[in-house]
Amino acid sequence: MSWDWAHAQRSEVGFGIGTFNYTGDLVHNYNFKYSRPAATVFYRSNLSNVVSFRTSLTGGQLSASEKPLDAFAQQRDASFDIFLMEVSTVLEYHFLDWRDSKRFVRLNPYLFGGVGLFGISGNGEKTEEYSNVQVSIPFGLGVKYVYNPKWYFGLELGVRKTFFDNLDNISGGDLRYKNYQYGNPNDNDTFYYLGISLTRTFYEIPCPRSPYK
Repeated sequence: MSWDWAHAQRSEVGFGIGTFNYTGDLVHNYNFKYSRPAATVFYRSNLSNVVSFRTSLTGGQLSASEKPLDAFAQQRDASFDIFLMEVSTVLEYHFLDWRDSKRFVRLNPYLFGGVGLFGISGNGEKTEEYSNVQVSIPFGLGVKYVYNPKWYFGLELGVRKTFFDNLDNISGGDLRYKNYQYGNPNDNDTFYYLGISLTRTFYEIPCPRSPYK
C-alpha cells in the first residue's frame, strides 16, 4: 500500500506586513518616499502542486503629496491621506513544484492575477461624487522560501489597477478653475502592495492508493 501525498489536498493560512504605495495625478512614478504601512491575512487552496487560489484581506494607509511636481502642483498644493481595505481572490502559478519529495526546492517564484474589491475612507471633502467602494485588478509576482514542509516565508509585489481616478480625490476637470483640484480624467489611479509573509500549511490525510491500479 502506498500513500499518494503528491495529490493530497492542502490548505494554507498566513499573514504579512508591508507597505502600500500609489501612482496617479499626484505622483506619476513609483516612489518609495510614499510607502505607508499595510498588512494582510490570507487563505490559500492548492489546486495542484503548481496552481493555487488565494483569498486575501489587505488594509493600510495610502497617502501622497504633489508639491515637488510642477507649477500647477504648487498652485494646487494637493495631498491625500486615506485608509484602504481590499478583499481579493487571485490565481497563483508557481514555476517549480516545491512539494516534490524527489527534489526539494527552497526558492519558488510565482505569478498571480485576479479580481478585488476595495473601500476607502478619510478623503475629506469630495471634489466630485463617487462611490468609496471600487473594483481592483490585482496582479504581480513573488517568491517563496520553504523553511520546512509546514512553514514558509514569502516576498511579494502586487499591482492593483483600478477603474477609479479619485484615490487622491483629484479627477478630471478644467485646469482654468481657481482651486486647480483637477487631474487627468483618462489616467486612473493605481496602488501597490509590497510585503513579506509567513504561511502555515495544513495537510489533509490522503486516501491510500489502490494496489490494483
